[in-house]
Amino acid sequence: MKSFANVNARSVEEALRLLQDGRQQNRRVSLAGGGSDLLGMIKDDLVAPDVLVNLKPIEGLHSVTPYAGGILIGGSITLNRLAEHPRVRADYTVLAEAAGSVGTPQIRNVGTLAGNVCQRPWCWYLRAGFPCFKNGGDMCFSWIGENQFNAIFGGGPSYIVHPSDAAPALVALEARFHIAGPAGERVVPASEFFTLPRTDVSRENVLEADELLTAVEIPAAPEGTTSRYVKVLDREAWTHAVVSAAFVFRMEDGTCRGARVVLGGVAPIPWRVTEVEAMLRGQRITPELAARAGRQAVAGAEPLAKNAYKVSMTENLVRRTLLELAG
Repeated sequence: MKSFANVNARSVEEALRLLQDGRQQNRRVSLAGGGSDLLGMIKDDLVAPDVLVNLKPIEGLHSVTPYAGGILIGGSITLNRLAEHPRVRADYTVLAEAAGSVGTPQIRNVGTLAGNVCQRPWCWYLRAGFPCFKNGGDMCFSWIGENQFNAIFGGGPSYIVHPSDAAPALVALEARFHIAGPAGERVVPASEFFTLPRTDVSRENVLEADELLTAVEIPAAPEGTTSRYVKVLDREAWTHAVVSAAFVFRMEDGTCRGARVVLGGVAPIPWRVTEVEAMLRGQRITPELAARAGRQAVAGAEPLAKNAYKVSMTENLVRRTLLELAG
């Protein structure tokens, strides 16, 4: 591991200035909130920063604040604090459950919301330094190699899956991401923040090199809203979802008046299944409807040689969770 300078940013403006100054001096600059993923990438020689900008000292990025009827969550809030926050647990259960499911307690005590959302993929070809698309190469090794955990939706030319647990929950909650950059702040819907490989194979989101994710805004939950985050793991600790799903429902007299269903672990972005949402809207959730919704959730799946099991796993996860939500 090469040596690097560690600089504490006291404000968002200072962090942006340090980013800009470093790049003008042809120095590689990395941002660190919790730094758990970044440290691993540095150890694996996937990144080699000359300057590491520490975002922890920036006030206002660690809290949950009432905002326009909803809440504004600072990007540097730890996953553990987010999972245990009373307002989040009460009104945005899907996000509390997603944050509380990440990694291990040690990771959740350090890792941040922005870091979880913006982390790089965990495909072993990328992490092992193979010259794949994500490492600046010209092929996706998983296409013909070990693809047990790769995408069944939205793949090509890269078949990575997005590793974030928080991301599907935020898309399901119709969150908006506050992004700071040299030109000021811009706000991007969560559904437009993540990018498919076919758009730009080198990146996973719309963040520019001189920008940072400062906060996440979530609108007020309508009365009757219930939500849930579920995921399947290949082992209990230090792993990412094989398949996951975020559900946000508005129920009235036993009838589904609104639904958002977003899958994780199956695509390069959080994968929203709008056809399932339309199927459920205005209906009572019966075992027959839940079964049809499960089948619809995997319509169009294109599994690779070794991950076809994800199709039936996703179908059954959606079916079972719908029945649980319906009581």
